[in-house]
Amino acid sequence: MSELATDPFRTAFRGRFENVLRWQQLDALWDVLDVNADGQWYIYAVGEQPPTDPASATAVRQFLTEIAKLLRKEHAEDYCGVVFTDSMDNPAFVKIFDPNNLGVSCGYSDNPPLPGWILSKLTPVDLNATTPLPGNRRRWWQRLARR
Repeated sequence: MSELATDPFRTAFRGRFENVLRWQQLDALWDVLDVNADGQWYIYAVGEQPPTDPASATAVRQFLTEIAKLLRKEHAEDYCGVVFTDSMDNPAFVKIFDPNNLGVSCGYSDNPPLPGWILSKLTPVDLNATTPLPGNRRRWWQRLARR
């Protein structure tokens, strides 16, 4: 078996996830993440180099604030549905899909789109995104990463 097939991050990435359907559920998940923003979280913008070190608690909280603004602004629906977590109560892995690149993420596909961002307690590995981040997302991410 190849090293990629047994990598803990990839295994978790392909694991079972709950869809955060309602905005109130997203707020509750953010609250859990905020309380547990303890310097053990990696923030991975898929399409960029994966981080090698966990983000600080301050950086996690800043990311949560900024991504919440982006999702509410650009996913102008009365439901969320673009965030998935391995656990609402004790998350260790969160996938956040870009509202402008959903493709068929809600349905079946042999080649579903990758999430835009991942919060993980496992060290990320490159998911080999076939397309780089769009310019507006790259600027958003770089602005956030400089803080």
